[in-house]
Amino acid sequence: MSKINDFLTDAGMFFLATVDGDQPKLRPLGLHLEMDGKVLFGIGDFKDVYRQLAVNPKTEIVACKPDGHWLRYTGKAVFETDPKYAEAALAAMPSLKNVYNDETGYRMMMFHLEDATAVHIPMMGKGESMLE
Repeated sequence: MSKINDFLTDAGMFFLATVDGDQPKLRPLGLHLEMDGKVLFGIGDFKDVYRQLAVNPKTEIVACKPDGHWLRYTGKAVFETDPKYAEAALAAMPSLKNVYNDETGYRMMMFHLEDATAVHIPMMGKGESMLE
């Protein structure tokens, strides 16, 4: 998992794919952290992306580093129930506390991928698994 987390850190921004009915949806994200042997991602409980993953948890994350190497991380989104993950995410990105708090009522929903594959792909070459 550290290889995936490090790649995402180096990329800075990555894209999360979902579906809304029969329409693909992509959105840029940056929040991720590694805890308890998992790479975790955070989204708001009030956002369409959360509702889309609740209906269909199959998702893919794609990140590209400035050197042209990219990551395709595919799996099933599994939401965490332990609040320690959201607390860690908010500690890592304190500016998000302005959005996710008791006053707004918005909650940070953390998830990781299960049944996942992760492939590191150079710009002009064959991809290699990052989970082996």
